[in-house]
Amino acid sequence: MNLGAPVLGLITVLCFFFNHGEATRVMWTSPLRESFSYPFLVLQMYILTLILRTSSNDRRPFIALCLSNVAFMLPWQFAQFILFTQIASLFPMYVVGYIKPRKFQKISYLNMISVTLSFILMFGNSMYLSSSYSSSLLMTWAIILKRNEIQKLGVSKLNFWLIQGSAWWCGTIILKFLTSKILGVSDHIRLSDLIAARILRYTDFDTLMYTCAPEFDFMEKATPLRYTKTLLLQVVMVITCFSFKKIIFLFYSRKQLLEHSELAFHILQLLAFTALAILIMRLKMFLTPHMCVVASLICSRQLFGWLFRRVRFDNVIFGILTVMSVQGYANLRNQWSIIGEFNNLPQEELLQWIKYNTTSDAVFAGAMPTMASVKLSTLLPIVNHPLYEDADLRLAADEARTKIVYSTYSRKSAKEVGEKLLELHVNYCVLEEAWCVVRTKPGCSMPEIWDVEDPSNAANPPLCSVLLKDAKPYFTTVFQNSVYRVLRVN
Repeated sequence: MNLGAPVLGLITVLCFFFNHGEATRVMWTSPLRESFSYPFLVLQMYILTLILRTSSNDRRPFIALCLSNVAFMLPWQFAQFILFTQIASLFPMYVVGYIKPRKFQKISYLNMISVTLSFILMFGNSMYLSSSYSSSLLMTWAIILKRNEIQKLGVSKLNFWLIQGSAWWCGTIILKFLTSKILGVSDHIRLSDLIAARILRYTDFDTLMYTCAPEFDFMEKATPLRYTKTLLLQVVMVITCFSFKKIIFLFYSRKQLLEHSELAFHILQLLAFTALAILIMRLKMFLTPHMCVVASLICSRQLFGWLFRRVRFDNVIFGILTVMSVQGYANLRNQWSIIGEFNNLPQEELLQWIKYNTTSDAVFAGAMPTMASVKLSTLLPIVNHPLYEDADLRLAADEARTKIVYSTYSRKSAKEVGEKLLELHVNYCVLEEAWCVVRTKPGCSMPEIWDVEDPSNAANPPLCSVLLKDAKPYFTTVFQNSVYRVLRVN
């Protein structure tokens, strides 16, 4: 018998606060889209756990699962890939018998409805239909329908599993490629593209714009060490090992498989989150909370009943929490000591100048973060929308608007860039010196990124440095401060 939910919840909450610095991006920047989406993922995983745990035919949990999926996907453009890892965790469980086919079929159908609703609510954003998530759901549906026909082939159980698994993976990849081509969205930047770039060392302008950012780099080497100091990593590794032992034992004995499907799901999901966090540091905000949830299984008598029969359970849990709290309390004090205030005087000066010195129809171009502030604060039109992942908002004259705007940091000629900006009806271009000179790591300054995209001009000096010295004759400097320079396009 397990301890009550309050004790398990207490362990999860303490682990989360002890490792708070590894579970949020607040220390990097203000909460972004994934921070608003993540609570709905927690709700969704809780509902899915209830569905896996029970054999009830009640429709309400399935409806709640569908709605929580939609709530998770709407705020964050990469949410589909997280849900893809969830389907990738559930599918092998279905194949080997941890989930009844009928139940898995319902879960898949509800996920399909979620994608359709998100597609409609996002005004027909085709990225939802061309994602790995959508392709995996279609392949899941097809394999479930053909399950009986595959069984009639008379193959062994192992081959039966391999056929389904291979068909699912290959079919998902092929279907994703076909839907992207058919819908014309092959130039979208998705999490799968970034991971492929990491593994295959593939680079182009779009992937470098992401992977050069620190939050999209590989996980810091210090992160596992910080997990170790709070004992979180050790506890989770022990639980994972004993969980696999339990899962394998139940599998070979074929006993109570369906009663422990939620355990198998959370362990597989933990492995998926671990792989994502290693490849993209930003995604450890999904890994750390899930590690905290899994850490609560230290109270499970199903996993550690042999230990609790030999020693007092209370002493074991108290000892673990005591060791955790040594470094955990120090981490908490460090988090509490962070008292910051947002202050960006140069940008305020820029926005004030724009507001009082330009006409209401003036069109601006510049780096996306700055353009977001210009749009929100002045309501003036901008040509490159901060929603960088939507190609329909980025394309003009057969080229990506953002690439045209960012060409001010390339090595192209001022005449060529000026003409392209005029084609977009740009009146003013905001130039930031930092974007011209900052280099987060080798190959990651804007001129170096452009060298990958435009090697024919690699021998030329960066245009931004030329414009900072003398913008004429194709541009005229009309405002400047310590950070920003506004160039009027002549």
